[in-house]
Amino acid sequence: MKPFLSRTKIVATLGPASAKSEVLYSMFNAGLDVCRLNFSHGSQADHQKVIDTIREINHKHKYNVGILADLQGPKIRIGMVKDGGINLVNGSKTIITTQECIGNEERIYITYENFPKDVKAGEIILLDDGKLQMRVLETNYQDEVICEVVHGGILTSRKGVNLPNTKVSIPSLTVEDRKNLDFVLESDVEWIGLSFVRNAADIVELKDIIKERGKTARVVAKIEKPEAIANIDEIIAVTDAVMVARGDLGVEMPMEEVPLLQKMIVNKCRAASKPVIIATQMLESMITTPRPTRAEVNDVANSVLDGADAVMLSGETSVGEFPLIVIETMQKIINNIEENNYPFYAEKFLKPKTDSFLGDAVCDSACFLAKQTDAIGIVTMTSSGYTAFEVASHRPQAPIFTFTSNESLLNTLSLVWGVRGFFYDKFESTDKTIEEVNDLLKKKKLVKKGDVVINTAAVPLEKRSRTNMVKVSVVE
Repeated sequence: MKPFLSRTKIVATLGPASAKSEVLYSMFNAGLDVCRLNFSHGSQADHQKVIDTIREINHKHKYNVGILADLQGPKIRIGMVKDGGINLVNGSKTIITTQECIGNEERIYITYENFPKDVKAGEIILLDDGKLQMRVLETNYQDEVICEVVHGGILTSRKGVNLPNTKVSIPSLTVEDRKNLDFVLESDVEWIGLSFVRNAADIVELKDIIKERGKTARVVAKIEKPEAIANIDEIIAVTDAVMVARGDLGVEMPMEEVPLLQKMIVNKCRAASKPVIIATQMLESMITTPRPTRAEVNDVANSVLDGADAVMLSGETSVGEFPLIVIETMQKIINNIEENNYPFYAEKFLKPKTDSFLGDAVCDSACFLAKQTDAIGIVTMTSSGYTAFEVASHRPQAPIFTFTSNESLLNTLSLVWGVRGFFYDKFESTDKTIEEVNDLLKKKKLVKKGDVVINTAAVPLEKRSRTNMVKVSVVE
């Protein structure tokens, strides 16, 4: 069992720097909770090896580290350009074409087939994470768009393209995404990230496919487009979790708006009891150095203070030189905040007249009792995971110990704030079960004799319905 009892979870992207078993095992021990597989890079065979390694470590060491398979989505890129890149000069004109070619200063290939039909004169085109900017002058609506360079520079092959003003007609699940989706569903990953989400229908489409295949993977909506911000309430309502993907979001929208958008999304997710991940450039400088910048430390700390369920690493752990040190550093920052100034028991208003209202009220009461009694833990029984998600959304100071007979759920819960999952399948009488799970926690040295714990369950246990019981227990 991992030694850490920090509430905020760590998600790390795996790659060449972290794929070896011994490196990954050391990262698990240092506090890694969820492994992200980025399907923008690597082959399915590469990802299969990593999945096998994660599962092997989990099985051998009784860990519950989850897997987040992140689909690339409709990422738009330019094609190949001449060796050494092309120099785009301010004020010059260039043609962006859907006819494949080796790009030069006069003509650049784009992978987005409907580009000439979708863009309009005056719209902005951002290249290479916004480092270069063009403006659309005119389009022939077939295969060519004439653009003026606004902010120039050197452009190299395969750089990303962002269209902040354009209504893009590419489907959220591309042909390549669908192939990768088949692969990850076959591998039974716990979480699937959907990139460039625009509306709730994008999420519903993915969830329908997962349901048709009889799988239980849950969906993470990646928020990185203005349309997603406009539809944020509808997206949160249908998704299972959210990622604030600040890289593309900060390019597609004015970057000064991103900090408040981050806080707004975290608050809305907590109100809806949906996990939320903060991602991109958190400890970016640690790709090449063993120490972060002070600004990066503040960024991670502020994301924890915002109430995020998880903070995410990208290049720092996938291709960086110090993957283990990065995890250790992030864990230190989280621990320091949670031991000193974390806003535990943040106020949350229940929504009456919903199917889950009574169960939600019991979870709310459990958190209130934990605070009043200075309980050492909130112990939940769940088969769907709902109770764990709901209790976690109240951000109680007491750790949340969740017992379930659903083994696949244990890895899913690794993303949820404050939750530690345990397998338990002997649901007998309520009193007997409460006594047994409290004893299990005592054996694992997570509680001791005389400690107060708050137990929740659905009575009668064998019906496995919504949580309807809360009990204050003293560990014997």
